[in-house]
Amino acid sequence: MARVTRLGAAGRVRVAVELDGMPWRTLPAEAVLAAGLSVGLELDRSRARTLARERRRVEARDLAARALRHRDLPAGMLEARLERRGVAPAERRAAVERLERVGVVDDGRYAHARAASVAARGRGDAAVRHDLEQRGLAPGLVDDAISALEPEAARAAALVDRLGGGVRAAQALSRRGFSADSVEAAVGALVAEEPWAELG
Repeated sequence: MARVTRLGAAGRVRVAVELDGMPWRTLPAEAVLAAGLSVGLELDRSRARTLARERRRVEARDLAARALRHRDLPAGMLEARLERRGVAPAERRAAVERLERVGVVDDGRYAHARAASVAARGRGDAAVRHDLEQRGLAPGLVDDAISALEPEAARAAALVDRLGGGVRAAQALSRRGFSADSVEAAVGALVAEEPWAELG
């Protein structure tokens, strides 16, 4: 059975492990600590399994944290990203759950921020809903996020002048996912004079 003969720093958070006087692996320091490795210790099968499990756990968490470094992601998208990187299901779920527990991953917060961002780009509730659903967010979170937005009719009214008014504005609003009621309220009497078939 191999014996740990040296543990040396290999960067800020990694440890170079030497077995029987030969370099073996460089591992996350957290995994080395969790497995209880120390110089002179025999690396038996049980401890090797613990070390491998801890290494996978730490690496999954680190991959998840890197994925979140530049932008927020909902849990489902983060899990999918970890899956594409080859992280096993148990480690994926554990990493995401840990990040959820500490508040780094929060689907409700993400849904509200994403809904506001899509609405700010001139999209109606149907377009916002579609975007959030495509990101795997639960229906209740989608509904909450949409209900927190400025009313769709007010958003449509704010866009009418920029879109040129009249039938052209009505068509553009319809394409952007605004409801027929919001379009009609925003464009007003001109819409009532035109057949709705032309607005699709």
